[in-house]
Amino acid sequence: MTEATANTTRLQEIVLGGPRGFCAGVDRAIDIVELALEVCPHPVYVRKEIVHNRHVVEALRAKGAHFVDELREVPDDATVIFSAHGISPAVRDEAQRRGLRVIDATCPLVTKVHLEAIRYAREGYSIILVGHADHDEVVGTMGEAPDRMFLIAHPEDVDRLAVPDPDKVAYLTQTTLSVDDTRDCIEALRRRFPKIVGPAKDDICYATQNRQAAVKTVAGEVDVLLVIGAANSSNANRLVEVSRVMGTPSYLIADKNDIRAEWLADAARVGVTAGASTPEFLVSDVVEELRQRHDARVREVRVVEEDVRFGLPRELEDIARQAGKAFPARSGLPAFKEE
Repeated sequence: MTEATANTTRLQEIVLGGPRGFCAGVDRAIDIVELALEVCPHPVYVRKEIVHNRHVVEALRAKGAHFVDELREVPDDATVIFSAHGISPAVRDEAQRRGLRVIDATCPLVTKVHLEAIRYAREGYSIILVGHADHDEVVGTMGEAPDRMFLIAHPEDVDRLAVPDPDKVAYLTQTTLSVDDTRDCIEALRRRFPKIVGPAKDDICYATQNRQAAVKTVAGEVDVLLVIGAANSSNANRLVEVSRVMGTPSYLIADKNDIRAEWLADAARVGVTAGASTPEFLVSDVVEELRQRHDARVREVRVVEEDVRFGLPRELEDIARQAGKAFPARSGLPAFKEE
């Protein structure tokens, strides 16, 4: 934004949505990489982006992590970390065959979906996965039962499904989808397959639901909503969609440099929130940019407080112990001591 155009706006208030930013799965994944860099022999490799945010990846790269797209880029006997989005069994088998030292940073909520897929496949169900093709999480989940899984993204996709036995169908969902869109897909599936079964608890993760609930609250109070997140972040893109469905213009930005003056030209109140893989310093940068440009006051709206924490993978503890190194605590996660 230029000084001239910024000063023509009438922005009075910045409304911060909460909860926002890092979820427990992202916190855990980042902790895993940082701790692996402390206790594992270098170099340490990470397959795919550990979480979908360039700033996070670059910060970890600066600390020594080597990011690769495929296992063939990892030398034999090296340490490799799997990203928070999960992997298919084929990737796991390749790592084992090559003798790689594996640390799995898959979010436990994604692992839950994988285990459900395995169970339904063993019980002979056709499995309908609601998700977005080519997303890392979906690729990993589909790999658990590729011969039994069918992928849909929209309710209208349901009519095109052709399953072997309409009375033996189960559904699963990607964890970072829009709660409302997923509900529509599941309702369409239930109309088409009255005997369909699903998980006892919703697959949409708690953080995704909480951030969408916060957006619904904030979007009703502002003229424009800015969502900070990466272009390839599913949960951040869903936040934009939720706001737009409510009729509030919303824009996905990577950082403060993406803000365009014309978005705010007629806005008295602008909302700011962030996807689950967005670090808080990016939120602070955006708020400070808006506040300085417009001398606007800041107000935070929180719909729920989060206190979820996930434990660390046992294999990381084992590596630390084998190396005779103490393992420092991170983000409230339990530490284990050198023995």
